[in-house]
Amino acid sequence: MKPPSELAKKLSRQWHDSSIRQHRLLSNQAWPLELPIGKPSAKRWREKPGDIRLHLQRWRDVSVGTVVWQPTQYRDLSDGVDIPYCWRIDNPTEWVAACGVTQIEEEFSHFAKVVKLTNPLFHELILQQRIQVLARSVEEVVQVAEVAMSLQPGCAQGKPLRALAIAGCDTKIFERNRRLLQQMLELRFGDIVLQQGLERFLGAMDEHDHWLLVVPLDKDLMSFSQQRVRARELMATPLPGSRILVIENERCVHQLPQQNDTVAILGAGLNLGWLAADWLRYREVAYWGDIDTWGLKMLARAREQLCNIQPLMMSRAVFDNHELRAAVSEPVHAGDKPPEPLTEEEQMLYRYLLARKKGRLEQEFLPVTLASEIVTKWGD
Repeated sequence: MKPPSELAKKLSRQWHDSSIRQHRLLSNQAWPLELPIGKPSAKRWREKPGDIRLHLQRWRDVSVGTVVWQPTQYRDLSDGVDIPYCWRIDNPTEWVAACGVTQIEEEFSHFAKVVKLTNPLFHELILQQRIQVLARSVEEVVQVAEVAMSLQPGCAQGKPLRALAIAGCDTKIFERNRRLLQQMLELRFGDIVLQQGLERFLGAMDEHDHWLLVVPLDKDLMSFSQQRVRARELMATPLPGSRILVIENERCVHQLPQQNDTVAILGAGLNLGWLAADWLRYREVAYWGDIDTWGLKMLARAREQLCNIQPLMMSRAVFDNHELRAAVSEPVHAGDKPPEPLTEEEQMLYRYLLARKKGRLEQEFLPVTLASEIVTKWGD
């Protein structure tokens, strides 16, 4: 048989389990809780009746939740006796009160205020990230959530994150809350945020230096086969060659053919502000990205910086030819409407992909022969 104090400690331990805490605070199906108390044996009645009476009194004194009593007959007792059978807790407020721990009561109050003032999309994350959320004021967490709902891919347009005036935040909000903010954006937009990093995803100046992979497709243009270059350096430092091929993902480097007078720049993602560099206006520039809504959004972002940029292998025909073999689902779309910088044909492709169950064709899954043929044809 368990005293109230033992079950209260069990409830307290459960509060510190993030999965249990999240489930009980957000799901009505978690309630009620029924904690078995256990009943004393006949031998215990005979040998220590005083302990049993004290046990019964302790449960009679419990004022939180509902103590369920059960009539029980013992051979050595002429009359039946009511024994506490289980402790029923009906809601989160009773759970916290039953713990009897001031710290838990304060944490519950903190979480309740934050959840009330934030988008339901973030509630599970908020309740799971106990240390992060409790280390910040309610106002700070609410503001981070507002910022996360206001941000859009590429919205920084080359500015540093601290220069973004969003949701009334100060310049330090990104520094103080970077991890929490990124986790919230991952809930909105999926793994692409994690894959690209915050600056690249938002199109912000990477003050920690966003490195791009530069690969000369003409071995006579440069003295190296591959090199990392800061995105901000490309704004002021022209590369050799008359043609520049911009590629969304680095993993496509093995698909590229040798090509006269051409340099490839890989791994830009949404960080495409450097395409506004003056020297690029005097080059023939092409863009190759995934055939999905995000890839088309990046193409639109590139075209905002360089209006005559030419897309490669980002057409309905390429998608249809390889859909059965390589298309996959796109968990989170870049938006319900195609970006305006896309051509009419590209906007039609965007809408088509939105309607497909498997509307994503990643560039690295295109045949090497196709990539080689298209890049070579563009360069001739």
